Amino acid sequence: MSGKKFVFIITASHDNPDKVAGALQLATNMRAMDTPVDFFLMDKGALLAKKGYAETLTGQSQGQFSPIADLMKTLIEDFGSKFYICASCVKYHGLDKVELVPNSEPRPGSFLGEMLLEREGLTF
Repeated sequence: MSGKKFVFIITASHDNPDKVAGALQLATNMRAMDTPVDFFLMDKGALLAKKGYAETLTGQSQGQFSPIADLMKTLIEDFGSKFYICASCVKYHGLDKVELVPNSEPRPGSFLGEMLLEREGLTF
């Protein structure tokens, strides 16, 4: 482990599934090396927190990265990564009315600011 911590800020979903898959693949690889990695989902990326949504993202390029749903499952179940969701985006996308993936919770934008004071940020 490098001693560094990271927050992946994901702003894409159905509009760019390859970007999402690339971010999640990199995060999975980093977690496999015991590097702390969590996520902050914003804009369209907030939709990834909706239970079952990742399974609908089938527009990925074949063979580039593992499927998004598989990567999220690994990050959540095997590595315990957290998926924080922009609180404003939760309301905008109606996520307050649906079941969310495990290890996820809405947080205000100020929480992202706090995370960035302690972690390296990577935006996708």
